[in-house]
Amino acid sequence: MNKIVPHPGFSGGRSKTVSNSSFGRRLLAGLLLVAAMQLPAADPSVSPTRNLIDHFRQDRGALERLYSIELSAAHRDRLTRLYRESLDALDRLDFEKLDQAGRIDWLLFRNQLQFQLGELDYTARKAAEVQPLLPFADTIVALEEGRRRLQPQEPRASAAEVAGVPATIKSVRERLEEQVKDKSAPGPVIGRRAAMAVDDLRRSLRDWNRFYAEYHPSFTWWLKEPVTAADKALEDYAWFLREKLAGYKKGEDEPVIGDPIGREALLDYLRAEFIPYTPEELIALAEKEFAWCEREMKRAATDLGFDGDWAKAMAHVSQLHVEPGDQPTLIRRLAEEAIRFLEERDLVTIPPLAKETWRMEMMPAERQKVNPYFLGGEVIQVSYPTDEMSHEDKLMSMRGNNVHFSRATVHHELIPGHHLQGFMAQRYHTHRSLFRTPFLVEGWALYWEMLLWDLGFPQSAEDRVGMLFWRSHRCARIIFSLKFHLGEMTAQECIDYLIKRVGHEPRNATAEVRRSVAGDYSPTYQAAYMLGGLQIRAMHKELVASGRMTNKQFHDAILLENSIPIELIRASLTKQPLGRDFTTSWRFYGE
Repeated sequence: MNKIVPHPGFSGGRSKTVSNSSFGRRLLAGLLLVAAMQLPAADPSVSPTRNLIDHFRQDRGALERLYSIELSAAHRDRLTRLYRESLDALDRLDFEKLDQAGRIDWLLFRNQLQFQLGELDYTARKAAEVQPLLPFADTIVALEEGRRRLQPQEPRASAAEVAGVPATIKSVRERLEEQVKDKSAPGPVIGRRAAMAVDDLRRSLRDWNRFYAEYHPSFTWWLKEPVTAADKALEDYAWFLREKLAGYKKGEDEPVIGDPIGREALLDYLRAEFIPYTPEELIALAEKEFAWCEREMKRAATDLGFDGDWAKAMAHVSQLHVEPGDQPTLIRRLAEEAIRFLEERDLVTIPPLAKETWRMEMMPAERQKVNPYFLGGEVIQVSYPTDEMSHEDKLMSMRGNNVHFSRATVHHELIPGHHLQGFMAQRYHTHRSLFRTPFLVEGWALYWEMLLWDLGFPQSAEDRVGMLFWRSHRCARIIFSLKFHLGEMTAQECIDYLIKRVGHEPRNATAEVRRSVAGDYSPTYQAAYMLGGLQIRAMHKELVASGRMTNKQFHDAILLENSIPIELIRASLTKQPLGRDFTTSWRFYGE
């Protein structure tokens, strides 16, 4: 007897008649076997802890793509569930049977999950603070989340909901205008945060409309005008919030506002980075490092004939820049010089492909408003004047990226800094990218600035001024960024501080603070440069100065661990016994 078996792999998806032959029986048996198979609980090719980490990364990515609106309660609830389920799965692993690398992964993963649960609570509190300014948010969120869950679309009902958005915005705007008049309106921080949320909601409404428009038979007929009106109302309202509450002015750069997180949140961030210090202790530490920089800067100024006047020394060095168009040639020469210095002293393994594959791009003028200096990695992005800048901005950019400042940063961005560490991180312990931390990423590059100073890399007093400028800047970053989030300095006070104490150009100081406080970086990111460098320097003293490792062994070993919190790199290199109850305790500064 013949049996009809649907099989899309045959005949372009048409049904295929398969006779009751030996082939037919084997085919049927194979199909039944495939249908009965279940996915394995874990990939047997990797360690148990890495299995959980790999699965979590993919699961979280899938959920964040589905529940993409951060304002949404569904977004927070679903991620909360994932984090708690992952903690339960981690807790079921037999910690005592894990090797040292597995135990480090276990501790890193638990720390990450616990911190992320706290972050969801913090995000919910921030959302609640702006919710009164966004009474239309639930309407837009419900439409977009319904689309993503493939719920049936009722164009007429949706049109009524969308048509109500402009009226709701009009009502809340009128209330805010009255509050602006009587000076009871929310301040710049809330205003900017609300405006950014409106931008996100506007994008969500556009995504929702784009999916159905001209595809659903009656959608465009009902929704074309309501969506256009709502989009315009959202655009105008976002600008209203920026102008009336946050102090933006059309035709001018946006003001530097930021969003301070407070002392308790700072402590949470520091614990998550395995830093057992309070913000106040870190500020005091930075002041000590800053005092060393100031003494060395005065010495260099004297060597240049300025009788200890560091400001005059800085002004002198700032004028030693190349002409427009010549900066790429300078960067290449400085990169090759740093590589030769490292290889002649056998300080670290540099794979030939790492030396071959780095590239260079010039940074657009708009981006230089946030990044006035270089950015690095496989591609070093170079700041230098563009033709659209004002005359004064061009001169400031050239002074701020002079030869000796650049000599102190090219190795930070390329080799042995970000490019080398990124090259290695893509090849070793790659699952640990989930735990990437600026205390290692930026700390590694900053540590090399300190080590190269100790090894005599600066060839002249001008070189020393260039290196000291950046080292002073890293100290200042700890001080102003932590004080900002503690509520002890405003953004403008941070800008003034960089100008007066470090010697920044006003344009560059503004860009640095904007980058630090805008919320695109972790609140501890700017402090991480110097603090991470000090952590690695303390490890160097413990393991290299003591004779337990050579410089090359030490540096290579760090690169193989990937970009994880440095206290756990130390635990790996020293084979420190680790238990499930491990908490941060390494006091890396001082005796």
